[in-house]
Amino acid sequence: MTLVSMDLTGKIALVAGGTRGASRAIAVELGRAGAFVYVTGRSTAAGRSEVDRPETIEETVALVEAAGGTGTAVRVDHLVPDEVRTLAATIGAGHGRLDILVDGVWGGDHHLQWGKPVWEHDLDASLRMLHLGIDAHVITAHALFPLVVAAGDGLVVELTDGIPEYDAVFRQGTSTAFYVAKTAAHQLVKAEAFELAPSGGTAVAFSPGWLRSEAMLEIFGVREDNWRDAIAETPHFAISETPTFVGRTVAALAADPGRHELTGQSLDSGLLAKRYGVDDVDGSRPDGWRYMIEVERAGLPADPETVAKYR
Repeated sequence: MTLVSMDLTGKIALVAGGTRGASRAIAVELGRAGAFVYVTGRSTAAGRSEVDRPETIEETVALVEAAGGTGTAVRVDHLVPDEVRTLAATIGAGHGRLDILVDGVWGGDHHLQWGKPVWEHDLDASLRMLHLGIDAHVITAHALFPLVVAAGDGLVVELTDGIPEYDAVFRQGTSTAFYVAKTAAHQLVKAEAFELAPSGGTAVAFSPGWLRSEAMLEIFGVREDNWRDAIAETPHFAISETPTFVGRTVAALAADPGRHELTGQSLDSGLLAKRYGVDDVDGSRPDGWRYMIEVERAGLPADPETVAKYR
């Protein structure tokens, strides 16, 4: 376990797609640690994106400020190159560099038609997921990486959903487009790590575990203060984690001077929590993906003793 000082004072960060969920929590924790945080997304006080949820980028910045941090919200569609170039120009003019780039752009869950093979899945929905999960990330890298290179030891975190060990066995069949969109990050960061290496930069893929996001809590009909009520119907939900846990692990990674040894790798919240000694808000340390492979997918029961081994 590597203990690091969670001090990002003076660092400039961008959380792309920071409207809600893991990305929102990462923005908050980066701000809490002292970084100035740009938060981008399509849902603003002036209007919602196609996801049609109430969370906004302005609310994310308000949470950053409530945590003692500073930041600004910028409405950006990361599928529109000119908007991303304008964002890069703004950050470049103000700071000349970008120390931390967290790319959490997605917003494609509502396009997923579970259980449908590629020939039955709506083609427009499939292509939209690929655009959101791949194109938007490449566009963002194209425009922002010069500022990451200028930082010298910049960090790029490509958010995804799943780790290679799980995806290789259990993800296939979910949806061809969803599978490709979500596993692309594992290959993307290998290329990005190679390209950033000469400047000392680091690129990693990162996945939360079973996240108690705003949307997930709504799906289960619970709130954060009574989330355990959902365990009666879905026992394996006991391994779930808060967005704050995710944010803390990424902030610890950003503050780690030795993080470059992880470049090109696919990481997750459970792994980083163990590396940095980070706990969730209740003092537990969920190892969600290992649990889902070794317990849930292995057909083992979610009894308290078993769950406790992974928390």
